[in-house]
Amino acid sequence: HMGYSIRPSERGHGYAKEMLRLNLENCRARGMEKILITCSRSNIASEKTILANGGVFENEISVDGDIILRFWITL
Repeated sequence: HMGYSIRPSERGHGYAKEMLRLNLENCRARGMEKILITCSRSNIASEKTILANGGVFENEISVDGDIILRFWITL
């Protein structure tokens, strides 16, 4: 499991994008080849962060009334 959370006053500076990039480097170092990462459909910033790090949309699913977007990132 991985995640990132940015204080509202610091959003829009690319911190989440860099945090995810560094997490992906750690995954590569551990021999992982592909990861699944998800976000709520309403979380546009997280979707953009995932896409900027190579996320490829797979599908969306409903979980407890929330629509979850699923992306794969090949390392």
